[in-house]
Amino acid sequence: MLKIAYHPIYTHPLPKGHRFPMVKYELLPEQLMHEGTCIENNFFEPEIPGSAPILAVHTQEYFENLISLSLDPKEVRKIGFPLSKELVDREVIIADGTIKASDYALEHGIAMNIAGGTHHAYTNHGEAFCLLNDQAIGARYLLQKGKAKKILIIDLDVHQGNGTAEIFKNDASVFTFSMHGANNYPFRKETSDLDLELPDYADDKTYLTLLKNTLPKLIQEQKPNFIYYLCGVDILATDKLGKLGCSIAGCEERDRYVLQTCKDHNLPVMCSMGGGYSPDIKIIIEAHANTFRLAQDIFF
Repeated sequence: MLKIAYHPIYTHPLPKGHRFPMVKYELLPEQLMHEGTCIENNFFEPEIPGSAPILAVHTQEYFENLISLSLDPKEVRKIGFPLSKELVDREVIIADGTIKASDYALEHGIAMNIAGGTHHAYTNHGEAFCLLNDQAIGARYLLQKGKAKKILIIDLDVHQGNGTAEIFKNDASVFTFSMHGANNYPFRKETSDLDLELPDYADDKTYLTLLKNTLPKLIQEQKPNFIYYLCGVDILATDKLGKLGCSIAGCEERDRYVLQTCKDHNLPVMCSMGGGYSPDIKIIIEAHANTFRLAQDIFF
């Protein structure tokens, strides 16, 4: 059965007029159940975890300052959110959702988190709406528990996974692959194990050709036994924060290709949804919903 992490706190309200469309976290599970892609039993509710998995990735000083709400104003500005206990609780619950979904993926072949993909969080600071790096926390958890030996992170959000690259820069057990817009945030990028930069307005053909020419070789060379997939839908031409030119059909083919490749190679995969900022919320929901539909069709 497809297992999906979801908690009501994912829709934590932000200041009026904030550009991040938090409502998608409420609408997406509703849409999936309404259309029959999922039922209630597909969803599980993560909790506030112990600190050990988080401290395996983030420094104790940063995490303690975060949970005590004592980050300095410059650090808070870098994150981009007003800091609050509810916001911090939301982040640690998202991390728990990814940890638990990682275990479910080992059991069922795939598992999802409605939220997550917080790839701009570094070991010692947050930025760009990311406080804790959920997939990095999940990956380190699997490695420390001996549940995986080599992990491949496939980050296909329109923005480079700069925090993830920094966290694993000296860790050969995790290979970081980021395929993103060359001229998108972050403007000073980190160095992933493999970075592929796309020009502005790159269309479906350009995007998919590059992906399909890259992923099989990566799997053959790196021989991972677990995959994290960050499947942001901000690669769409309609996205107001992205600069690529993909269609909904192209985004769906991207997800189909990645998930089918994981299935064909018998590689468990954990998916975090990542970004999506099209002005029309229906476009965001449809693009994200496609990922869950494909997970059901391919794995179950």
